[in-house]
Amino acid sequence: MHNYLYFCARIMNKKQSWLLASRPKTLSGAAVPVAIGLSLAWADAGRLLIVPAVLCLLFAFVMQIDANLVNDYFDYLKGTDDENRLGPKRACAQGWITPKAMRRGIAVTTFVACLAGLPLVHYGGWWLVAVGVACVVFCFLYTTHLSYYGFGDVLVLLFFGLVPVCLTYYVQTGTVTTTVILQSLACGMVVDTLLVVNNYRDYEGDRRSGKRTLVVLIGRSAAEWLYLALGLVATLITVFTLHSPLFTFHFSLFTPLIYLILHVSTWWRMKHVSHDVCTHREEYVRAFNRILGETARNIALYGLLVAASQLLSCLAFSV
Repeated sequence: MHNYLYFCARIMNKKQSWLLASRPKTLSGAAVPVAIGLSLAWADAGRLLIVPAVLCLLFAFVMQIDANLVNDYFDYLKGTDDENRLGPKRACAQGWITPKAMRRGIAVTTFVACLAGLPLVHYGGWWLVAVGVACVVFCFLYTTHLSYYGFGDVLVLLFFGLVPVCLTYYVQTGTVTTTVILQSLACGMVVDTLLVVNNYRDYEGDRRSGKRTLVVLIGRSAAEWLYLALGLVATLITVFTLHSPLFTFHFSLFTPLIYLILHVSTWWRMKHVSHDVCTHREEYVRAFNRILGETARNIALYGLLVAASQLLSCLAFSV
């Protein structure tokens, strides 16, 4: 009986380790672009193709988990996740998952993502294979090279904005409009707030390790204003690209402002959390991890509000 309980405990610990390594709080960044692409397609086409919608969502989720595992593994190899790290503990660095097991996990998630994305060729054409390959390649290049030279935020705009929103819309409708492109850029800006606050928290550690993120390059003070500006510009783009005539009052035009209120509130807390205020390291870590969680919540809410705006706008003009 004792051996059985010990065996069960080990399995549960392993499952918990892989769950933590997958970083569930970041998955809103994968779901939101697909949700926005689907809501735009539904508003324009008046219907959704369920199978490609599910495949797009599955591909986005698994690729996000894959990127998190890749980040965990290669940051461990580079020594970025040392004992001074302020963010959540990483699986390889803590010894929860061995590097060999992590490599197997990366191989499995990469394979599953490709398996989920390949059937989309039926709906969008063989050129989508090249897009899928680019997603996998840049998933690795982000952690191994590009994030060390300040290109992380550009990749977020591309692979959490333009690519998922536009391609999700394309496999549903067979085309891409200017509105969709603008909304995809807004989505990328919103998701990038998660990267900005993460790199803002890790500013000192990244400087020590030679990781030149955008926050390291521009400084923490400028990064605070960048965080605020991303949410503000995204909200303005969203308001003026919804399915309503310009300057015509509809409730659907103002639902994204709910996101902006929460975004500004989170920015204010982020701006005032400092080592001067939080004298203990543990208090500082807890405060910034709460801000990270709030940012992920804001991103998820933004996606829901954009989708709701499309629904409300369509209902308003159908009556």
